[in-house]
Amino acid sequence: MLECIIVGIGGFIGSVCRYLIGLIPVKETWDFPIKTFAINLAGSFIIGLIAAAAAKDQTLNPRVILFLKVGLCGGFTTFSSFALETGDLINSGNAGMAVLYAAASMALGVAAVFAGQAVIG
Repeated sequence: MLECIIVGIGGFIGSVCRYLIGLIPVKETWDFPIKTFAINLAGSFIIGLIAAAAAKDQTLNPRVILFLKVGLCGGFTTFSSFALETGDLINSGNAGMAVLYAAASMALGVAAVFAGQAVIG
């Protein structure tokens, strides 16, 4: 139960940070979602740092790692988890599976957005 609370607090912080970044006024002169792009890249970088630190130093508190990876990064962006998992597949010699995972995640993710819109709209 404590782990759920830890993840929830981290998720709250990550989600609020994402929301606040979304409020930053940015004049977008083209159709590229720069804020989301920046958030996803930042989240990927942060989860990479956390994963590397956890792998390097086995004495780090697992609850702190849970708070940061699942809670904070998960609330900030799920793309960071996607990027980490794809990298892990590549690093473990499963490049083909990594490509399949990445392509399926992107294609089916976009399809799910359209499906959700179709149900509501």
